Amino acid sequence: MKIMKKPLVGIIMGSSSDSRIMHGAAEILDEFGVPHEDQIISAHRTPTRLEEYAKHAEKNGFKVIIAGAGGA
Repeated sequence: MKIMKKPLVGIIMGSSSDSRIMHGAAEILDEFGVPHEDQIISAHRTPTRLEEYAKHAEKNGFKVIIAGAGGA
């Protein structure tokens, strides 16, 4: 059984169409063994969800957030 480490990096993007680009960040983090999670959180469609994610990021153990959106 593989034990998952708590993510240190959050990779967030505005929509699933951004995942192709943001996948590159995840690949590099994987190469260095940095635990991360990917989330789709639209600042335009779900601003409250994005605010909550950011508000609780430090408490949840995140040291870095990488954010990207194709149309922004």
